[in-house]
Amino acid sequence: MKAMVLAAGFGMRLQPLTRILPKPMFPVLGRPLLSHTFDLLQSASIDDIAVNIHHLPNSIINYFEKENPPPFNLHLSTEKKILGTAGGIKKMQGFLEDGPFITINSDIITDLEINKVINFHKNNNSKLTLVVRQDISPEQYDSIEICKNGRIAHFIGASSMNIPKKTTRVMFTGIQIMEPDIFERIPEGQFCGTTEDIFPQMIQDDVPIYGYLHEGYWKDMGNRESYLQVNTDALNKIITLKEASTYQSNNPSIIPPALVGPNCCISKDSKIGPHSVIGPNCIIESGAVIENSILWGGVTVGAGTTIKRSVIAQNKTIGGGANIDDQSII
Repeated sequence: MKAMVLAAGFGMRLQPLTRILPKPMFPVLGRPLLSHTFDLLQSASIDDIAVNIHHLPNSIINYFEKENPPPFNLHLSTEKKILGTAGGIKKMQGFLEDGPFITINSDIITDLEINKVINFHKNNNSKLTLVVRQDISPEQYDSIEICKNGRIAHFIGASSMNIPKKTTRVMFTGIQIMEPDIFERIPEGQFCGTTEDIFPQMIQDDVPIYGYLHEGYWKDMGNRESYLQVNTDALNKIITLKEASTYQSNNPSIIPPALVGPNCCISKDSKIGPHSVIGPNCIIESGAVIENSILWGGVTVGAGTTIKRSVIAQNKTIGGGANIDDQSII
């Protein structure tokens, strides 16, 4: 099976950070978010992966084609004009149309077992399988209702012909398996969304669409708070992710759980952690305190500065004596 990662979006809720780095390249435990998505797909032996890109595409191209080429067949699809989720998939029809394929949003961290979703899709002869989950606050999300056997009866304003009395309300995770005949429904060369334009009509046409209920870890990195939380969860081993190479030291300044990248200079009377990730080549000066925060590579933190619940972008210098709380700084 082939896969496509949807990575062309602007990441508006993560501004100002996304003005200088696209969200799929945000470091999570020191590795790009997109690398963790590739790990997930490769866990299901998926070796042909397409990624659509639009916003700040060169950072993705340079990293994955030049600096760190992956051990699988990677196809980057550059959209000069953003095409939406369905439009981006349609652009890659020639690559994807030889069988069922999986698509996944690029801002997701999950422990989903993809092979189980593939088996569920095949066993139900589904034309479209959405990975869904129950949420403690379902009213925050557009309404999706599934029957006991997993068939989707209602999807964001569209209903099938016969809705059973008992259904379960769920939310869509941004992960799905599609059959190639979906391409017949997507217009070519124009902006088009899957959940807005394609899926509701399929429901109304009574196409067999199923929801695979995922009960494990799932989080989308839609804002700074969720970005920090994903890293915290990974540091706490709530979700298992691969880490980048780390700074090897018995420095008492580092309070676990925390991760410090290579080639950092850490003052012994500073305090890093808990729940902080420091990128490579950072300088942390005397008396600095960094808690529940993420520093990208090359950051300098001046003496006596306190940083909490914040993200500091690449190569930024924070002067001495500053007090930064709940901020994103580029």
